[in-house]
Amino acid sequence: MLASMKTPAPAHSLSFLRRGQPVTLRNVPPDRTLLQVLRDDLHLTATKEGCGEGDCGACTVVISEAVNGRLVHRAINSCIRLAHSVDGMAVYTAEDIQGNQGELHPVQESLVRCHSSQCGFCTPGFVMSLFATYQHTGGGQGITRERAQADLSGNLCRCTGYRPIFDAAQTMGSLPLPAGCAVDEPSTLAALSALKRTPAKQAPYLRPTSLSALLQARAKHPKAQVVAGCTDVGLWVTKQHRQFNQVLDVTAARELRRVETYAHHIAIGAAVTLHEAFNALLAERPELGSFAQRFAGLPVRNSGTLGGNVANGSPIGDSMPLLIALGASVVLMRWKSTRAGGEIAHRELRLEDLYTGYRTNVMRPDELLAWIKVPRPVADEAMKVYKISKRFDDDISAVCLAIQMTVKDGVVKAASIGAGGVAATPVRARQTEAALRGQPWNADTVMAAMATLRAEFQPISDMRASASYRQTVLGNLLQRFWLESQGQTHINLESLATLEALA
Repeated sequence: MLASMKTPAPAHSLSFLRRGQPVTLRNVPPDRTLLQVLRDDLHLTATKEGCGEGDCGACTVVISEAVNGRLVHRAINSCIRLAHSVDGMAVYTAEDIQGNQGELHPVQESLVRCHSSQCGFCTPGFVMSLFATYQHTGGGQGITRERAQADLSGNLCRCTGYRPIFDAAQTMGSLPLPAGCAVDEPSTLAALSALKRTPAKQAPYLRPTSLSALLQARAKHPKAQVVAGCTDVGLWVTKQHRQFNQVLDVTAARELRRVETYAHHIAIGAAVTLHEAFNALLAERPELGSFAQRFAGLPVRNSGTLGGNVANGSPIGDSMPLLIALGASVVLMRWKSTRAGGEIAHRELRLEDLYTGYRTNVMRPDELLAWIKVPRPVADEAMKVYKISKRFDDDISAVCLAIQMTVKDGVVKAASIGAGGVAATPVRARQTEAALRGQPWNADTVMAAMATLRAEFQPISDMRASASYRQTVLGNLLQRFWLESQGQTHINLESLATLEALA
């Protein structure tokens, strides 16, 4: 049966703050997007639909929630975000940040003064990404060109070009803030607290606030669609027109929103956003900085979770090659019934052993991926991740290669390599690792390992790259790793400052 002919999903109410006031909508289906609610239900048409898949940023809004007693703001893509995921939060659109008498917010005023808009379709999205930056920097202070470029990585402009928009980012902090434009944090926190409701146990959209409640809900609803940031599931809704009668959201479980540090590993909860997860990894491996920024645009990293990326298991998901190379493992959990009522059962396995085929894995219907455990750095470790895509920022990889290596006294003591885009699942290059271990770290060893790596996988040809291109690039990236280990640092685009960055 065609998706459009399916029985409509059941619905229930949704509440959030807008301009400090509660908004409650009745009968909101579990698979309705936030963009649909804003444009169709509330008629807030400044927020635009461009690509419908989180690529262009025209639909960007800012959501805010209380975290450890503070108000945290995040720019996200509303086109692929399920509406019920913002229940109990504050939502800001380009229509919500002006002053009491309609005065422009400094973000908006700076865009006007710097002539940063042409057709104007993308402008509301840029406004909201800059609004999040304005809040994060205490009023737009000290914003560099590089910071502006990074924070706007999820917004595309097809008319004006980015120079005047970057000018606006650096100008907004010097403009006055009209009355009513400032976010009143104490009042907003109080309003959010008053808005909190007891999580529903029978509703079509479930978002439990504890790990045990989440696992019990999974046991009760093994066929429910599990979601985190919806950066992939959202596309199933907007592009494939899928409908879900039951949705289980993992992002409110407080235990899974933490990053915990232990002697030999860090544990990243399944509800930790990609942005926060990469910050945790960067704290110990700062060399991953460029890759973290290129993983996706910032609004995608603000919504998506590392656990969701891993559980989804896409062969072109960029986090898995990195985690495989780092020797990461995953902890799967479920609710086990006992005479006393029940308890949490778990099992742990290496990340590469999670997958059985294209987007399939070993998880039971009642299991959830709860934690990702990443070993901490060791002495003499060298780590690199290479992402090859058609567009430098905010694009999906054609090939991703992650290499972790330890060389001592000129000999490869340990090698761990993860690859994406070359097989039906993210994979570990075991044959290439074996070809490197115990060998002298020299050009001859690298040439032999390049041949092994190219022959180890049989990638397909698709819209992003041909099979032969992918095989060639795999070997070339290993050679790049070798050249960089020999001190050649100016062979990457990442090492070249753009004219815009220098302006």
